[in-house]
Amino acid sequence: MTEPVLLVLDDDPLPRLDRLAGRARIEHADEKTLVEKLPAADVLLVWDFLSDAVRHAWPGGGRRPRWVHTPSAGVDRLLPELAASPETLVTNARGVFDQPIAEYVAGLVLAMAKDFRGSWELQRQRQWSHRETKRVGGSRAVVVGSGPIGRTVGRTLQALGVIVDLVGRTERAGDPDFGRVHGNAALASLLGEADWVVCVAPLTDETRGLFDAAAFARMRPDAHFINVGRGQHVIEGDLVEALGSHRIAGAALDVFAREPLPADSPLWDVPGLVVSPHMSGDTIGWRDDLAEQFLDNFDRWEAGEPLLNVVDKDLGYVPSS
Repeated sequence: MTEPVLLVLDDDPLPRLDRLAGRARIEHADEKTLVEKLPAADVLLVWDFLSDAVRHAWPGGGRRPRWVHTPSAGVDRLLPELAASPETLVTNARGVFDQPIAEYVAGLVLAMAKDFRGSWELQRQRQWSHRETKRVGGSRAVVVGSGPIGRTVGRTLQALGVIVDLVGRTERAGDPDFGRVHGNAALASLLGEADWVVCVAPLTDETRGLFDAAAFARMRPDAHFINVGRGQHVIEGDLVEALGSHRIAGAALDVFAREPLPADSPLWDVPGLVVSPHMSGDTIGWRDDLAEQFLDNFDRWEAGEPLLNVVDKDLGYVPSS
């Protein structure tokens, strides 16, 4: 039996795929060679999941892989081009990043509420300046995105005593964790009630530019905004204006419209803004976790079993069961 060809769009460090020895022929490609190697592949592992190379190469001639896996939560760097190939399954890394991102968001909420940045700055200046800080328990958060990451963020904030309103694509009653999942239409009214607004939504036509001047105008002056979803969810200039005019109290961005964030970007110097380099889900050993998840799914693919984390290419995410 001919070994299937697994094509890896490389990124350093390379994935550990020793389990596939004798089971698959592993080929490697970069952005320049992907076009020519793609037609020979049965499976494509987009290890460099921050690259747009697949979108550029996919419309070319020849056969296309039956399965494409991206070791990321978002699949916007693969769509809409792959949606034109109904025979190709797309899977993602759903489940790997849930708890790390939730911990990261909780850390930001605590740091903002307790003014850790102010304490570190006053320590640097050797100033003893007593202050009162915000209580987290009893505060209210709006979490935009009702997938596994959003739900884990919500539950983690609930453990801190935060009241959580979860917003998803459609409204659902009787939720076991949150009582009700609000639909997107309710977001405008919920923003004015929130101490914390957290975006973890997938990037779709409906969520692109979701947080603009109008959204920030609906928020309270003492509210904080956190985006760990996609940079394109936010109109960055509108956020800069909202912070500069003290329309909101603070914000944290882990994702940006352009990454890496250029050194001359004004976002680096905005008062009240925490900038981090798309790292909220990246904990020690995360790449090994991603490789293991792919290998487990490869076992299923090889055995002819249904794959896990199959993306609905029209929706742009894995539908909740």
